[in-house]
Amino acid sequence: MAVFTTGEAVALDLPIARIPTRAAAFVIDVVLQLVVGWLLVLGASAVLVWVRPDTAWLDVALLVIVVSVLAGYPITCETLLRGRTVGKLALGLRVVREDGGPIDFRHALTRGLAGAIVDFWALGGLGVVAVVTSLCSPRARRVGDVLAGTVVVHDRARIPMPALAVAPPWLLGWVQRLDLSGLSEDLALPVRQYLTRFRTLTPEAQHNLGVALVAAVCEQLRVVPPVGYPPLQILGAVIAERQRRTLTPAPVAPSPQPVAWRQPA
Repeated sequence: MAVFTTGEAVALDLPIARIPTRAAAFVIDVVLQLVVGWLLVLGASAVLVWVRPDTAWLDVALLVIVVSVLAGYPITCETLLRGRTVGKLALGLRVVREDGGPIDFRHALTRGLAGAIVDFWALGGLGVVAVVTSLCSPRARRVGDVLAGTVVVHDRARIPMPALAVAPPWLLGWVQRLDLSGLSEDLALPVRQYLTRFRTLTPEAQHNLGVALVAAVCEQLRVVPPVGYPPLQILGAVIAERQRRTLTPAPVAPSPQPVAWRQPA
């Protein structure tokens, strides 16, 4: 299990996929890649026999097929299936971001290219690099995961509901007047992590890190921090209000009523 800080949530435990399960999924994907590659070779051969090109076109066709099979397959599957290839889908695995969120095309592209070049095929020694780097990583991440900022987890496990921050009642009036749109995600993430890991920090780290985060948050929001309150309460109030505004749907403006028009007599 590993702790993820996801979205506006505080902490989320997800089971990390280890080498045996990932290897089984990889074998399934390799079999499918061989089938896809064989079909592409048959199709290209039929076209090339009819066209009768020179050897340069044959080399180009072969290169396109190899790239499509080795990199195009995982990139396409993980993009369309939201972090899963056919092998991962069969074994209940999914690729997620480091914060537990879903990946997009950028992450799939980075993982696919790194897998084709470094982890498995060109320089990977048929997966030796991927196995070694996964063994050395606490979250079993291969080179492609490190470059893309992703983790492979079991998605069939029941995901617990994330906990939300609660604002101290004595800070509600102050925080509800703030314009939180200026708080960037790059700063909100370490604040959430501070709130999550507060109990594991030493008293000195709790104070020093909290003071630094309060100063950074208030500077970004262009407000003066309330005096006499510990950093934990101030940061908790800001994150709780940010969560409340994110989870509360914006009110829908009523549509204007049609005005009856009457022809003058």
